[in-house]
Amino acid sequence: MRSLIGLVSVVVTATVYLYSLSLYLPPGPPRPAQTSAEIEHAAPGAEGSEVSAERTEDTRSRLKFPSDLEDLRELSELLQFYKTEHTAYVLLLFCSAYLYKQSFAIPGSSFLNILAGAIFGLYWGLLLACVLTTVGSTACYLLSQAFGKSYIVRLFPDKVAMLQSKVEDNKDCLFFFLLFLRFFPMTPNWFLNMCAPVVNIPVTFFFCSVFIGLLPYNFICVQTGVMLAEVSSLDHLFSWQRLAQLLATACAALLPGALIHRYGQRRLRGTASHEPNGLPDNKNVH
Repeated sequence: MRSLIGLVSVVVTATVYLYSLSLYLPPGPPRPAQTSAEIEHAAPGAEGSEVSAERTEDTRSRLKFPSDLEDLRELSELLQFYKTEHTAYVLLLFCSAYLYKQSFAIPGSSFLNILAGAIFGLYWGLLLACVLTTVGSTACYLLSQAFGKSYIVRLFPDKVAMLQSKVEDNKDCLFFFLLFLRFFPMTPNWFLNMCAPVVNIPVTFFFCSVFIGLLPYNFICVQTGVMLAEVSSLDHLFSWQRLAQLLATACAALLPGALIHRYGQRRLRGTASHEPNGLPDNKNVH
């Protein structure tokens, strides 16, 4: 009961903080249909404050994943505006939201990674995404270790038992096995973050494996965000330069996984495969 109260207290505190931070969201640029003359007529005084509040609400409604080319252009304009006008606030809000999502095992990090690329560019966006993914996942690990072990075992007994068995089979190359799980996830990342302390994975191995193992995934998402922020037309989106960029991104992201699969699969099988009589398989003995 004490662990449940502690977990609820942490969740409530983090939620109140994030909500309070979002209340100070600066208004974005007006929609193209709203002219500068209309804004001047609305200001100054209370009417100007009402327009600012409306623009803030409008900004919140525009922060969504685009479903068509018009949404794509609008989101790109909004992100570029925030990048130049409110960088410090957006950085704080982005980091807080990302850590909140990762710490409490909320699935779906791709959108935030895309935003990182659109707002901060490829290199800073990738660094930010990797650091926040690692720190947030480690926070989830620590929360699970402190408050959630018994609940996780109770809710997912079969999955926990299967992961425990795999960890035991590969304990002599545990870090390599954790990288393999991140490159070729047999279980969702959010579940692995929660379950890692339950199956006695050291936090140092966990931390490093998240940073390295999720690098290709973060790279693809951030690169997509960079393209989203730079696109100005449908022809630009599907130009030969963009297609070549996408191909290079895919190859760069797949290379580590291919190397893991080619040079590591034999070693992983060697630690996990046994004959029915309990003796090691001679084909896998080095």
